[in-house]
Amino acid sequence: MAFQLLLNMLLSITWMFLNNDWTAAGFIIGFALGLLILIAFRRFFHQPLYVKKMWAIVKLLLIFTKELFVSSFAVAKHVVSPKLNMRPGIFTFRTVLQSDWEVTILACLICLTPGTLTLEISRDSRTLFIHAMDIEDADELAEQIKLSFERAILEVRHA
Repeated sequence: MAFQLLLNMLLSITWMFLNNDWTAAGFIIGFALGLLILIAFRRFFHQPLYVKKMWAIVKLLLIFTKELFVSSFAVAKHVVSPKLNMRPGIFTFRTVLQSDWEVTILACLICLTPGTLTLEISRDSRTLFIHAMDIEDADELAEQIKLSFERAILEVRHA
């Protein structure tokens, strides 16, 4: 992936050099042409084209941003309300992620989302113990994590 991105950057800089156009538009045109060249020669690469993985990473960041805003407003609503209607609790989340870095990313994304905190990860790295500020239904919250963060991390791995 890094080699393909570096090659695409080199092709775009070569385009800018050949056209003597050192503007952002020249770089973008060169980048697009370099991407087309990489697509044409993709059978010579041992890995899939880097654009798929980059798109999966962007989707993961967009999902995190959405969850960040939604949970921030939920936490702010609890803070501002005069009565405490919270039901804090700890629940377990069983993950299908396999590698340590995937589980670490999931735990960090959960911690960075307001109102939730990963307390511990089991020795087999399959179960996360999560504290949530307001749990209406633990199974529903676990399903939400599975459908958002876990699915996006799996897409990054398989892209």
